[in-house]
Amino acid sequence: MKKRGMLILNAAIALTTVTALTFASFADASSTERHEKKSRSHHHGMAKNVILFVGDGMGPGHRNAIRLAAAGADGELAMNDMPYSGMVHTSSTSLVTDSAAAATAMAAGIKTYNGAISVDPDKQPVKTVLELAEKAGKATGVVTTSQVTDATPAAFGAHVADRSSQSDIAKQYLENSDIDVILGGGEDYWYPKGSAGKYPDHPAKDPEEESKGTEGNLVKKARKLGYNYVTNQKELEKAKGDKLLGLFANEEMFEQRPEGEGDLYKPVVPLPEMTKKAIDTLSRNNKGFFLMVEEEGIDEMSHENNAKQMIKAGKQLDKSVEVAKKFAKKHPDTLVLVTADHGCGGISIEDVSNKDESGEGISKEDGPIKAAHLDQQFTIDWTTSGHSAVDVPLTAMGPGAQLFAGVYENTHIHDALIKAMRLKQ
Repeated sequence: MKKRGMLILNAAIALTTVTALTFASFADASSTERHEKKSRSHHHGMAKNVILFVGDGMGPGHRNAIRLAAAGADGELAMNDMPYSGMVHTSSTSLVTDSAAAATAMAAGIKTYNGAISVDPDKQPVKTVLELAEKAGKATGVVTTSQVTDATPAAFGAHVADRSSQSDIAKQYLENSDIDVILGGGEDYWYPKGSAGKYPDHPAKDPEEESKGTEGNLVKKARKLGYNYVTNQKELEKAKGDKLLGLFANEEMFEQRPEGEGDLYKPVVPLPEMTKKAIDTLSRNNKGFFLMVEEEGIDEMSHENNAKQMIKAGKQLDKSVEVAKKFAKKHPDTLVLVTADHGCGGISIEDVSNKDESGEGISKEDGPIKAAHLDQQFTIDWTTSGHSAVDVPLTAMGPGAQLFAGVYENTHIHDALIKAMRLKQ
């Protein structure tokens, strides 16, 4: 930028341009002595519980934009306020990954082709960390604002050659991986075509949405298997038992569109509430649990170059991390991690200027956006509507958190989780 902003905001913005190694060492160096004293005795123990947060599409620029909007230049996010950090290489067998291959790397520990759900390049299934946790007697869960059968949750609990096989994925959740808690959107894949569920076919907000399941009535099947099925926040709050299926939208739990064109981020059940219910349910298992929580809105809104809604989704992710950290404070045998599968939108954070040297279209500047607690604003400059191959930050706290320090491949997340929980492969 030719125009210089005020010093405080520019200092914060500069964080998005650091190298991968600098980010990792910055986060470690900024960890307070309080963190270290409080958690030192737990870092090298076994993780009884694991809560893995995935901000889909949340590259380092996204994470800092969310921080500036939510906490300001001198503030910090709950997801950043952890004693260990790392930077993750995100490529699949392609330089630029999709969510399916990226989640497969984290869940199954292998590099595979884009579109694959926990199968190797030869399309052979590979056991996931969630399945190994279930085999060890732990409770398991997936929570997302996307379809519960979308790429990221699917890679932890299913094996298909093509991520589009969402009804098959749902069936595998019930019959194979036996996931205890499943919360999110995507009701359309659980009911056969012509048989609408709680959420009607062809809603006004998106007439193309309709039931499209290929494996029969899977909600009915889930109930027979002992799942308590819920479709709204009140039902979720009242739900009891150890098996819980909640479907809160036809497809995603938001409307991803360009700003002012019907875009909406207002899930029927907020991500923090789904996270809390999942933790409350899974923690009844005295052997512990494994929970994956995804905020899909960051990625989808970035595909639309919609900074306002992307940040809104990011704030909800951070509130969900706060929920997990409160649980971990009372249960210090809990490992909490926050990372992303890849970047999306190729964003940079810039000062507000009358001149947009990047032009119109995809690269048009987005904003201005107010920085919290400051009488200053910033803009987001998009460079693409697709994914990028940037390294993404990971922060961690709890037993085994030290295993996630440094710079490494996305497959290392799987390996470190196995080690932290001491699971048998």
